[in-house]
Amino acid sequence: MAELRFSMETHGTAVVVSAQGELDITSSQRFDDFLSEAAAASDQVILDMSAVDFMDTTALAVIVAHWRQQTEEGGAFVLAGARYRYTKALWITGLADRLPMYDTPAEALAALAGTGSGAANGPGASEPGEPEATAG
Repeated sequence: MAELRFSMETHGTAVVVSAQGELDITSSQRFDDFLSEAAAASDQVILDMSAVDFMDTTALAVIVAHWRQQTEEGGAFVLAGARYRYTKALWITGLADRLPMYDTPAEALAALAGTGSGAANGPGASEPGEPEATAG
């Protein structure tokens, strides 16, 4: 099992939280606590999931709870680099239409700064069920 690691970097007014490893029931409290630290540091949180190897529904519940809290308080909580297999439940429940998702943290930062072309789940985005683009 890959060791779970979190890191947090400030980019202007936003905070990028990177998760690496497996997000599951055994790590959900640690994950929740780390996202709470990020929310205390900034009202704009980007969760970089590009190095997540596994995620279960408990981790998804933590993400949804933090997204709801941030948006209710006038902030932003967005995902970056999340693979479809981990966000499939968001598409099924319709939450993917409301929780912004970007391909990279840089795209998310640009969008939060007002220079982006919109969320990756906006017009022209991949529809649920479409395979991920792969190089090669």
